[in-house]
Amino acid sequence: MTEEYLMMRNNINMLGRFLGETIQEAQGDDILELIENIRVLSRNSRSGDDKARAALLDTLSTISADNIIPVARAFSQFLNLTNVAEQYQTMSRSHEDKVSAERSTAALFARLKEQHVSQEEIIKTVQKLLIEIVLTAHPTEVTRRSLMHKQVEINKCLAQLDHTDLTAEEQKNIEYKLLRLIAEAWHTNEIRTNRPTPLEEAKWGFAVIENSLWEGLPAFIRKLNDAAVEHLNYALPVDLTPVRFSSWMGGDRDGNPFVTAKITREALQLARWKAADLFLTDIQELCDELSMTQCTAEFREKYGDHLEPYRVVVKDLRSKLKNTLDYYNDILAGRIPPFKQDEIISEDQQLWQPLYDCYQSLTACGMRIIANGLLLDTLRRVRCFGVTLLRLDIRQESTRHSDAIGEITRYIGLGDYSQWTEDDKQAFLIRELSSRRPLIPHNWTPSEHTREILDTCKVIAKQPEGVISCYIISMARTASDVLAVHLLLKEAGISYHLPVVPLFETLDDLDASKEVMTQLFNVGWYRGVIKNRQMIMIGYSDSAKDAGMMAASWAQYRAQDALVKLCEQTGIELTLFHGRGGTVGRGGAPAHAALLSQPPRSLKNGLRVTEQGEMIRFKLGLPAIAAESLDLYASAILEANLLPPPEPKASWCRVMDELAVASCEIYRNVVRGDKDFVPYFRSATPEQELAKLPLGSRPAKRNPNGGVESLRAIPWIFAWMQNRLMLPAWLGAGASIRQAMESGKAAVIEEMCNHWPFFNTRIGMLEMVFSKTDSWLSEYYDQRLVKKELWYLGESLRKQLSEDIATVLRLSGKGDQLMSDLPWVAESIALRNVYTDPLNLLQVELLRRLRADPEHPNPDIEQALMITITGIAAGMRNTG
Repeated sequence: MTEEYLMMRNNINMLGRFLGETIQEAQGDDILELIENIRVLSRNSRSGDDKARAALLDTLSTISADNIIPVARAFSQFLNLTNVAEQYQTMSRSHEDKVSAERSTAALFARLKEQHVSQEEIIKTVQKLLIEIVLTAHPTEVTRRSLMHKQVEINKCLAQLDHTDLTAEEQKNIEYKLLRLIAEAWHTNEIRTNRPTPLEEAKWGFAVIENSLWEGLPAFIRKLNDAAVEHLNYALPVDLTPVRFSSWMGGDRDGNPFVTAKITREALQLARWKAADLFLTDIQELCDELSMTQCTAEFREKYGDHLEPYRVVVKDLRSKLKNTLDYYNDILAGRIPPFKQDEIISEDQQLWQPLYDCYQSLTACGMRIIANGLLLDTLRRVRCFGVTLLRLDIRQESTRHSDAIGEITRYIGLGDYSQWTEDDKQAFLIRELSSRRPLIPHNWTPSEHTREILDTCKVIAKQPEGVISCYIISMARTASDVLAVHLLLKEAGISYHLPVVPLFETLDDLDASKEVMTQLFNVGWYRGVIKNRQMIMIGYSDSAKDAGMMAASWAQYRAQDALVKLCEQTGIELTLFHGRGGTVGRGGAPAHAALLSQPPRSLKNGLRVTEQGEMIRFKLGLPAIAAESLDLYASAILEANLLPPPEPKASWCRVMDELAVASCEIYRNVVRGDKDFVPYFRSATPEQELAKLPLGSRPAKRNPNGGVESLRAIPWIFAWMQNRLMLPAWLGAGASIRQAMESGKAAVIEEMCNHWPFFNTRIGMLEMVFSKTDSWLSEYYDQRLVKKELWYLGESLRKQLSEDIATVLRLSGKGDQLMSDLPWVAESIALRNVYTDPLNLLQVELLRRLRADPEHPNPDIEQALMITITGIAAGMRNTG
């Protein structure tokens, strides 16, 4: 066992002991004894004790209705505490030393110097660095804000206990606080009883900023600055903005009828209220700090002659921020605020300029150490968050726009736009975009759907430039899809250019993306309006659901590579926006490895990437974790730009083409070709129950009457993760590799594995997925929940899984042990299995009982099922 693992085990044992004391007091000795018995049986079952496994199955299949919820909660809570302990371990001092030696920006700068990369080139690349994290809601993320806060506090306690110089009294006090926090979490209902609204999801995003990113962001920039000073003798400019945050919460209306124009407007107002609240806390502290009397003549001339000149400036800001809070309180309550525009803070510059003037004056007067404290942190927050806190993305599905324009053209007698050819659509759109007259008549009453589209465009048009970051078109297929949104925004009266971003998702759309963008770039009006800048979003979820992981990965790579080269040829600056999820089936991978496996030059204009639900908590949920995650992102982006990965050999591309075709065929033959697949999927996983549970504001399906093809990618993958088969993340990949190796391509594939980051990362991702699959659990779901005549499908898939694991182990040369080169990860998975196994087995029993009488669901069983779903998600970590 590694030293780090032992330290983490000690913390987990302590947290588990405190949880046990809490349960004993709350539920009594009998429940605690039952839970402990289940835990011991689970541990022994995992060690290969068949009698223990039989006893575990018997205990959980006959559990009484009264004991279901406390048992489910105990194991779920324990996994959440395990996550906190593991998060703490990844940022503890011993771990940090190892990370800094390998993947940090400091380590990268040292390596670049060794490889004689010019200092000027490194500094130029640092100045262009941009990490844009887009926070998105998640249908499976249900951790409440109050519990997030408790987890942050537990983490702080673990950090305090890590000091070796504590007195016995100090240690006792910290442990007592830990016990109290765990008790508070136990007595807090961890599951929402009602489906969250989009505004509640937005507030969840604000809580992540308040609890973590507000501290984590300046901590990261300080880290980056220290590394640049040490290795490059270069201090970052105060106004450098290497990180920005955007959000889909309150803006993503694709398939979510609850996100309306009104909701979007409220989300923007709430974000401004929260930004004022957070900046007010900073300014209050600066009022206490900035008691200095000396300032420059320029500062005195600008702000007046005062004994404590800086305090006068920040107190004025404090007054305006208080007014801003009151202003948005009134707006949100539907009242007319009494404030004039110059009495509130409505633009970044109103905060930035006075604070920057303070910074420059303090620095000029020999007080740099004071200037570089909280004042510098606040300035950096102004640059990265601004008075809007987050920029908002708008997302809508492409046919909603063409339907709206079709309704307009029918009304004014031009025929049905949605039935026209692509050439006719483009000609019409370009003509209307170039026209000075309005298209939409004033006295017209549109249908409800079209009104909503137009109202959304009006909300966007009323925002100052920069508040809305972009308008994303999901399922974008043609150039007219992009031009249609530009026309609708023009009709709403927008006065500036808003980036309109096509999202290419399915296999066919990814393959056609270069042709679609070529058509757009050939439109004179379009080239003029975009000013040679284009953002394009690459969809990972739907492409993987459409074609399987291997074919989708290669389609994404090919599309990005083609788009990078197209934009270089046409002189357009391209930003690729990656719609990744946490799981491999949705493009997930360790951030550093994933970025270094991108096509060459694809990160030239920075990174824009979605982070979702539980992955936000795991990667950004604590200040120190957030700072480290941002540092890893920065290091990978800088490395990809300064030490770009190799262009793949032609022989590698040919093999990848073959793998993509073969894997897609294998995947689709199962998912689309087997008539029993849909009934098997619906029986063997909790997919049907997921749709009924209040796990997110968005419906689980785009079309409520459709089959698997209409299911959203997240619940599709999430359902398979619950029964531990993880099907979407591996089906077709290993089998296609084995076929290619057996047909004489083994040497090329081994070469790809050793020398091509793209392929090597895919193999590493497969290995991670395989380490989290579990055939005996998947088989147990089948035996208890699936009709016997469908068992053949599960048996076939598990046989395929076993063969694929053998293929990947052979390729990676690791014998018979998955993750053998990452013992930390392997140990973590093994530790979690002891606690996720009971949740899986309990979930099977709950599903069996619910399905036995679907007309009269027991609320306690539904509640317990939800707890098992979220507990397994916590145990699996990168779930969606």
